[in-house]
Amino acid sequence: MSMLVVGLSHRSAPVPVLERAAVTGDDLVKLLHEVHDSAHVSEAMIVSTCNRVEVYAVVDKFHGGVSAMSELLSRYSGVPLDDLSPHLYVHYEDRAVQHVFTVACGLESMVVGEGQILGQIRQAFRLAQTEDTIGRCLHEVVQRALRVGKRAHAQTGIDQAGASLVTLGLTVAAEHLGPLTGKRALVVGAGSMSALSVATLARSGVAEITIVNRTHARAVRLAEAADVPARALELADLGSALAAADLVVSCTGATGLVITADFAREHLAQGPAFFLDLALPHDVDPAVAELPGVALAGLDDLRRSAETRGVVGAAAIEAVRRIVTEEVASFLGAARAAAVAPTVVALRSKAAEVVDRELARLTGRLPELDDKVQGEIAQTVRRVVDKLLHAPTVRVKEFAASAGGDAYATALRELFDLDPKAPEAVTRADLETSPERSEP
Repeated sequence: MSMLVVGLSHRSAPVPVLERAAVTGDDLVKLLHEVHDSAHVSEAMIVSTCNRVEVYAVVDKFHGGVSAMSELLSRYSGVPLDDLSPHLYVHYEDRAVQHVFTVACGLESMVVGEGQILGQIRQAFRLAQTEDTIGRCLHEVVQRALRVGKRAHAQTGIDQAGASLVTLGLTVAAEHLGPLTGKRALVVGAGSMSALSVATLARSGVAEITIVNRTHARAVRLAEAADVPARALELADLGSALAAADLVVSCTGATGLVITADFAREHLAQGPAFFLDLALPHDVDPAVAELPGVALAGLDDLRRSAETRGVVGAAAIEAVRRIVTEEVASFLGAARAAAVAPTVVALRSKAAEVVDRELARLTGRLPELDDKVQGEIAQTVRRVVDKLLHAPTVRVKEFAASAGGDAYATALRELFDLDPKAPEAVTRADLETSPERSEP
């Protein structure tokens, strides 16, 4: 079984395609189960954010897995497969492990180095656990990826060097509006991105923040936690809140537009206004940018701005890449060594059985041997066998840590005529007796 990743992100697809491909709520759970129930798939997890939709799976056939996952992404997004395929990327086996480690470190994020992706991967992992679609292979890869991401942030300056998506967006807003000190801000939505927006706005010196959300209680909780004067309004009050705002940050989970061009035209005051649309699909109609005195920045604009500004230093990026390279090599080496271990155990078990049979034959043929002599003979024979097996078993473990190392285990099985099912039986026994590992 091998790990496979099929997905698309802001690097491979334009925002309109990402908007259609975004999967949330019940659809995400349904897609997760359909992937898991596909032929050739034994484990599945889906990372779905505003910037990426990636299906992680353990498969027994590469082409069958890619086809099934691509077709499901096409069906759930409504994008014909011929139109979606050019934007999909595929990573397999070693490259799949490298990809998830790289993503966890923030190197694939729109704003390089942002730390939110760790929480998003953790959320995807917990959903897969809850829905019972994840097994030992993905469990180990994802847990290691989370640790690698934490290490990258702890040991390099990537999170300090790279602004968060919200911080970059507010920097762009200040370029249009002037300093945000004293400005009035409206935040539409009350999720994690909105909470981050409120905290970042407070640090920027805005005079007041209004929070509008479909669930009023969540808006109230967010307003109460703000470090500046903040109030929570019902979604029905969005028009009046819009009229009083200089800056609007919107990030809801809505599937359609929250602020249309006509709605904005009706309620906007005459002063300059800036819209920061952090949602996918879009919350704000792109036509809003055509209104007099109004500017709008969406995710595509922020991606281009991040690339232009080079917000993350080259030294920090290179340091994280070295960490990823090191961690991938360590993980794959350990995984390959673990994969050959059942074969080594099976070999030693077969040798022990042969020794036991021959000793039993000797006892039957020479019953006059006393216990002390029998014990000495048994100890000598076992010592000889152990010495003969020592070198090949040590070397096969060393070789297994390199690429293609499974071929050495196959050769060992062939040379010693091992039962092909013996390593599988050892592995099953290990799985049944191993304690459940917890998330860091």
